[in-house]
Amino acid sequence: MRSSNPVFSRRGFSRDNGYAGFNTAPQAGGAAVGTQGNPYAQPGAGNPYAQNPYAQQDLQHGAPPQAPAGTGRMTMDDVVMRSAMTLGTVVVGAVLAWALLPVSSSSYGLAIGAALIAFVLAMVQSFKRKASPALILSYAAFEGVFLGVFSEMFNARWSGAPFQAVLGTMAVAGATLLIYKAGWIRVTARYARIGMAIAIAFVLVTAVNLLLVVFGVAENGGLRSMGPLGAIVGIIAIILGAFFLTLDFKQIQDGIAYGAPREESWLAAFGLTMTLVWIYVEMLRLVAIFSGDD
Repeated sequence: MRSSNPVFSRRGFSRDNGYAGFNTAPQAGGAAVGTQGNPYAQPGAGNPYAQNPYAQQDLQHGAPPQAPAGTGRMTMDDVVMRSAMTLGTVVVGAVLAWALLPVSSSSYGLAIGAALIAFVLAMVQSFKRKASPALILSYAAFEGVFLGVFSEMFNARWSGAPFQAVLGTMAVAGATLLIYKAGWIRVTARYARIGMAIAIAFVLVTAVNLLLVVFGVAENGGLRSMGPLGAIVGIIAIILGAFFLTLDFKQIQDGIAYGAPREESWLAAFGLTMTLVWIYVEMLRLVAIFSGDD
């Protein structure tokens, strides 16, 4: 099973019970377990996916190698710095859009256009073999424009909703990281399979609901209404966002441990940004629902 995040799709979970992230325990004949689709797997006979010249696992003790400093390999500092740059670009784009674009139908059209461009850029980066910082930052800028107009629209009706949504997003991300670091959640293939099955079902149901709304079959947004049913769906979406974060954390942790190239930190930042945008948008809707009509 692959990661929920498209930028990690080449480093996701294998279709067996092994974590394709970097499980290189040797088997008979020199093949490795759980290395399908893994660019950092230990080279061995019968393993066509083994491409990692850096993974030098201590096979005797089974301990993952640590990427030495100064070797061009990804570190946590790299991930933090790139994430700050990407999220910072989103914030700058949102602030400028909020300040310069008034709440109007033309602004809504511009926001939708920015969202579509951001989606296309995200898909292009997702299918590229290497990270493109310019592409990732461009995605962040257009995503910021969309979020700025979207947030201003909500703030015009529910004053203070964007600020509350930001705090809520930070709380979800922080709590998820603490739970993950404490070991209360173990990201295994079974965990990923169950979570991805729920996520796929959620996306499909949401897509069908959107079509029903567009064609007038479902009224007031259907499942995505601003009532109790919409609140339940929003809570489920935020929980799924937290699930995506745990997959992202695991991929980043394994990439650092097994010596992923430094440019992979851009992909990590890209993936985290998309997940946090997901959580923020759902949190904003949830805040609006609980705020009621003012």
